[in-house]
Amino acid sequence: MDISPDKQNIDSVFSNTTYYIDFYQRQYKWNEEPVKRLLDDVFYRFNEEYKKFKDSDIPIDKNIDKYSWYYLNTYVTNLVDGKLFVVDGQQRLTTLTLILIKLKHLAEKFQEDDLKGWLEDKIMGRSGFQKNFWMNHITHISTLQDLFDEKEPNSISIESGITAQNMVKNFIEISRFINSELKDKSKFQAFTFYFLKRLVLINLDVKQTDVPMVFEVINDRGVKLKPYEILKGKLLGQIDKEELVALELNEIWDKQVKLINDFKEDEIDEFFTYFLKGKLSDTRGLAQKFDKDYHRVMFEEEYDKTLKLNHNPKGVKKFLLNDFKYFTNLYHKIYNYYKDFNEQQPYVFYNNLTQMNMQFLLILSACELNDQYEEEKIYSISRNLDKMFCLLQLQRSYNSNSFSTDIYKLGSEIRNASLDEIDTVFKKYLLSQLSDVRGTSVDNEFNYSLFKDTGIDLEKRFKRYFFARIEKFISTNTKMEMKQTFYNLVQNTGAVNGFHIEHILSYNEENKALFNNDDELFERERNRLGGLLLLKGLDNISSNNETFKKKLKSYANTLYWNETLRSDTYKSKLDFNKMINEYKLDFKPYDIFGETELDERHRLLFDIVKIVWK
Repeated sequence: MDISPDKQNIDSVFSNTTYYIDFYQRQYKWNEEPVKRLLDDVFYRFNEEYKKFKDSDIPIDKNIDKYSWYYLNTYVTNLVDGKLFVVDGQQRLTTLTLILIKLKHLAEKFQEDDLKGWLEDKIMGRSGFQKNFWMNHITHISTLQDLFDEKEPNSISIESGITAQNMVKNFIEISRFINSELKDKSKFQAFTFYFLKRLVLINLDVKQTDVPMVFEVINDRGVKLKPYEILKGKLLGQIDKEELVALELNEIWDKQVKLINDFKEDEIDEFFTYFLKGKLSDTRGLAQKFDKDYHRVMFEEEYDKTLKLNHNPKGVKKFLLNDFKYFTNLYHKIYNYYKDFNEQQPYVFYNNLTQMNMQFLLILSACELNDQYEEEKIYSISRNLDKMFCLLQLQRSYNSNSFSTDIYKLGSEIRNASLDEIDTVFKKYLLSQLSDVRGTSVDNEFNYSLFKDTGIDLEKRFKRYFFARIEKFISTNTKMEMKQTFYNLVQNTGAVNGFHIEHILSYNEENKALFNNDDELFERERNRLGGLLLLKGLDNISSNNETFKKKLKSYANTLYWNETLRSDTYKSKLDFNKMINEYKLDFKPYDIFGETELDERHRLLFDIVKIVWK
């Protein structure tokens, strides 16, 4: 590997070289903390030296060599077709430029024309016939120019992006800090010479073929880049710059990354993790390799046989122009269904409520490039995943470890699969897990014997989700709007507006008498799903420990499922009675609620489960 180190002070770094910001580099993202840390370090060293020499009769330009030098770290460049690109270090170099601009303003204030001219030459100059900033942030030149011209920061346009925003924010911090340190002319003069002559950086110039490796190694220290930022460098670093421009690969990358990161900061890393697991992993153990360093693991020989991205510019171009665009767009579509309920794709949203995020992996695995059955596969996979998870929970057969292990196996079996294959594979794994619990072969997805004792022991969030789905079933089939949002029913747990699980049968003597005063029987039966309801916080509190007849009153105008206990629900409700007849459901009102009634209610829920999760 050919690396050429070169020790330079600021006066040399910014003299006659235009620095272009390479596609490897992220936006200018330094905030107040690293900027202030840099200023603290520099001024601490300067103030120590200044104390020694401030009373000297020797002019500062003659005396500056006596000041100790200060090492500012390394920056890496790469010369391509006569242009010098910054591979690493633009955060620091951009901040140094902002400091130079502030010093230029102070030179004007102190009427130091010679220093002003010197500083201006360190900020911008001629490279050929055209004058430009040495730090050539092409899309943010207007922001740099406004700062250079000492415009009021609040009036400067920052519409060009995050780099412009951080330039202005950090310049304000730099101005505040330097104003507090350099209050007199002589100290300003000394610091200007110190800054330009005694601050030292090491420049490493590397060949194009070495850039991705050097870039990754360098960014293993300090403020680390995100995995997707390193991956960008490793992929785009293989492409000739003329092709990068012609094919707009950098623009494609940035557009698709922004598309995903607009949902949540660094969500693109989640995309790559799910995508690579879905396309490359057959087991849970292998999938875990991609959890932290997917940007490294994906280039290993066993995975590159599929991806063909390692030292393969042609493969990288094909990936970026096809797979990357298609699957990030697909992920964007799934995520929209995931965060907002959609009548055509309801199950993606339902899986969000139960935190079944593995649907992303499964859908990305099943869909082929430009899949013509994309929507159908999203629907089938999200529905089957919801069904598998819920039926295991409701039939007391859910084991989180077994479930997670099987999901990765399942994902490998539906990779690029047809719609019919997807249904078959999900059914196979559902029956397999039910069989494991029974200790014998099960060929029916719905088993009342497994459902019979299901109830209070289910996880709290899942119980709320279950009753929300029952509520949705009733509202849909009776052509009525849901009285509460899924958020309120499932996710809102506030004491006032949140919904909570309540026993229909309070713990009192009248209710226990209906169970022959058998405490064990009473407790077991009232904890079954048929003995539970979902009530709003205040309603729940107000009906606490009441008899069943008194509780019936509090169920009015709550949720549809709760109201089906009351006789007035069945009067002149054509759509409600139509639903009962269509599905042959044993809905009925109750005046008393003992062991028989609770069992009827529990069996009714099972009949609805068979319809909802058919």
